Amino acid sequence: MESSREDVTVPLMDHSPDWVEYACGGGAAFFNIIITFPLHKVIFRQQVFGISGNSAFMQVKKEGLSQLYRGVLPPLLQKTFSVSLMFGLYDQYSRILRSNCPFIPQSATLHAAAILSGTTEAILVPFERVQTILQDQRRANRFSNTIHAFRVLRMYGIGEYYRGLTAILLRNGPSNAVFFSLRGKVNSVLPEAKTSARKVRNDFVTGAVTGAFISTVWYPVNVVKSRMQSKIGGEFRSFVYTFKQIYKERNCRLRNMFLGVHLNYSRALISWGIINAAYEILKNCFMQD
Repeated sequence: MESSREDVTVPLMDHSPDWVEYACGGGAAFFNIIITFPLHKVIFRQQVFGISGNSAFMQVKKEGLSQLYRGVLPPLLQKTFSVSLMFGLYDQYSRILRSNCPFIPQSATLHAAAILSGTTEAILVPFERVQTILQDQRRANRFSNTIHAFRVLRMYGIGEYYRGLTAILLRNGPSNAVFFSLRGKVNSVLPEAKTSARKVRNDFVTGAVTGAFISTVWYPVNVVKSRMQSKIGGEFRSFVYTFKQIYKERNCRLRNMFLGVHLNYSRALISWGIINAAYEILKNCFMQD
């Protein structure tokens, strides 16, 4: 990543191999999931059941340390590959669009590349789907592990892997566009980093602020996604139907669609701070080699 204070997007690095972007994004996401998974589990309980943070925490605590990382494999795989694709495809789509459509304004090209990369990430929906059902304590005894969950879902047909796809498409593409637009702008207003330590600090703050903002704005979409994906078998309900159902259950108050948002943006601050800082560190290591 270039250190120029004027950059407002991820630069297109023609001088680096294509795999570097994928490797840096994937490595950063791997470290993030290992650190933040327990907090994500608490947030998930709030999203699905509409309970307080303390109640969700007590549920997880009661289940014990042996269950703390139950279901970690799907998000570890999904997030590692997802962020890898997010950075890698954004870079490649940007190059392709700039090369083949030079008449399109650069800002439009980069937004289109971000949306395309986010849409492509949707191929990983099955991992997010399995993650959701493994975190639901109502089914704690039904699935022994990740592979078992995949096998059970297969019995309901391939479509069962893709419940919640609409919600994920509504989230991934637009949020990617906002992420890559805001990332450089946030970094540009921070004090100039004159040392390596301060650069890491700036990268962490940039990722944290950008990620927390996006996570908060798209939180209701994730609430609907979690509800859609927590169901196994039966009729496939649309995003709009599920949103209306949850909205009604929560006394028709938009505020209640944000139950759990405080923990969510706290997690996003940490998660995207780690991802952005780790991405930059890995990038510098690869570029030096």
